[in-house]
Amino acid sequence: MSPSVNLDRADHWFAERYGGQAEGVWHAPGRVNLIGEHTDYNQGFVLPFALAQGVMAAASRRDDGLLVLASRQVGGAPEAVAMNTLAPGTVSGWAAYPAGVAWALQEAGARLGGASVAIDADLDQGAGLSSSAALECATALALAGLNGLSVPRPDLAALARHAENDFAGVPTGIMDQSASLLCQAGHALLLDCRSGQTSAVPLDLQGDGLVVLVIDTRVRRALSDGRYSKRRSECEEAARALGVASLRDITQPPAAGQLDPVLTRRVRHVVTENSRVLQTVDLLRAGNPRGCGPLLTASHESLRGDFEISWPQADAAVEAAVDAGAFGARMTGGGFGGSVIALTEAAGADAVRAGVEAAFTRHRWQCPLFAEALPSPGARRLR
Repeated sequence: MSPSVNLDRADHWFAERYGGQAEGVWHAPGRVNLIGEHTDYNQGFVLPFALAQGVMAAASRRDDGLLVLASRQVGGAPEAVAMNTLAPGTVSGWAAYPAGVAWALQEAGARLGGASVAIDADLDQGAGLSSSAALECATALALAGLNGLSVPRPDLAALARHAENDFAGVPTGIMDQSASLLCQAGHALLLDCRSGQTSAVPLDLQGDGLVVLVIDTRVRRALSDGRYSKRRSECEEAARALGVASLRDITQPPAAGQLDPVLTRRVRHVVTENSRVLQTVDLLRAGNPRGCGPLLTASHESLRGDFEISWPQADAAVEAAVDAGAFGARMTGGGFGGSVIALTEAAGADAVRAGVEAAFTRHRWQCPLFAEALPSPGARRLR
């Protein structure tokens, strides 16, 4: 579903909640991370691309200094908070993400007036497709637009991450916000999470007769449940033990006995995943996207065995997709639930779907949901 299909719905939702027409509507996409999982907060490399699906923010200015937030997906009465009282801990639940963006902008020196914001989305929360970052980035563009602010996209991504980390309390890296704001249609985004440098990498799936199939396993997780944070703290502990600023500085897995076995596995994943990202980029730039398949599967094996964040439905989906002819497959996102991606010939996508459905049926699991991921433009104003 393209964002333009939902523009009228976003306008109607704003009118329903607030009356009248919104001054503008902004869209920020979710993302699929093609490869490079849990490398971003270790200052490594990631390779996401933006989806057509995402989050819309229809918004107008207010003259009472309030930030009022309503979500079609959450329902209920709008949540209101005074702009001048925003501080970590003052807003909870879904509203902490857009409220955190207003707080981060003000922390950076922006003068914000009040705003009414109506949120609508065609991106499922908890599917591992970065709905929270899309929510932050759509809100950031809306607030910047309403207040006449000109903020460079990389800076806006950093502010959105600041909101998620320090207001909502979720210790993510910079990848998701960067993907939502910086991606280009028909390309993946190579992001060096240490330097902040980015480059567009060709990913013309349609032109190559390929599909990245997103398989939503319908197992839900929350990044705030502590398991994501634990993996991050383990990586930080390993970096301290190895005497480096971050695991980006490690280019070879630790020798046997150098670290605790658990930390050894965490480091090994980060080191090998950074290498897989760069190998994938080389293959895409050489015009060999099919050659990336084994790297995707190797990434999943590392996430399952060394980082230990996979879940049974993801493992079954990866195995079934590859058995059905996919070039490669892996879980995507923070882990413990969400989605799997499979790289396959467009002509073979139905066979992959059927193979995964059959595997879920054998296990008596809820049938997964499928979508084809198209590398799409980054966040923008629609009206």
